[in-house]
Amino acid sequence: MIIFLISLSACDNQSNPQAQADSAPKTELTQDAPQNYENADLVSANGLVARLSYDYRGTEMPLSSFNAPDGSSLTLERYRGRPILLNLWATYCLPCRIEMPTLDNLAALEEGKITVLTISQDLQGGKVVRPYFAKYGFQNIQGFTDRQNFLWNAIGQTGIPLTVLYDSNGLEVWRVVGGMEWDDAEVAKLLRQAG
Repeated sequence: MIIFLISLSACDNQSNPQAQADSAPKTELTQDAPQNYENADLVSANGLVARLSYDYRGTEMPLSSFNAPDGSSLTLERYRGRPILLNLWATYCLPCRIEMPTLDNLAALEEGKITVLTISQDLQGGKVVRPYFAKYGFQNIQGFTDRQNFLWNAIGQTGIPLTVLYDSNGLEVWRVVGGMEWDDAEVAKLLRQAG
């Protein structure tokens, strides 16, 4: 069962994301969604919608730089050779915060098969990301940052959360605009599309 969440209003940074993630209802694809998921609108039980898109399939991953938690500069090229699930998020974004624990779980479930990268687009960078990661105790993802939003600009500025699956050759497979429950069994089927 998949849950996709996207906030159609302003992000609420006052709520408790862990409590919301724990209480989020699981839902299935809407009956209108095609079995192959091509460019499907996917609806959660609470009515929020996310968009799964194959419109950029085959596009090369960007070579824009971002920062590791220690401040060193990296590019996605460092992770080529294995599929990459790239998640662009921010601490002020409610759907981003709701999905973060499930991305942490997914990283553990897919260890050795898919690299899960969560890269904050917060303009304050590590100043807000480090305390956020410390507060929630994520074990399997790291607090990468992109204060200049280089990746977001290179990928297409479609809002956050934005998650893109790249295959082992660095080519886009699909993208999701909106939050979802990443550690769900249905997600595994989507991830296998990276080969």
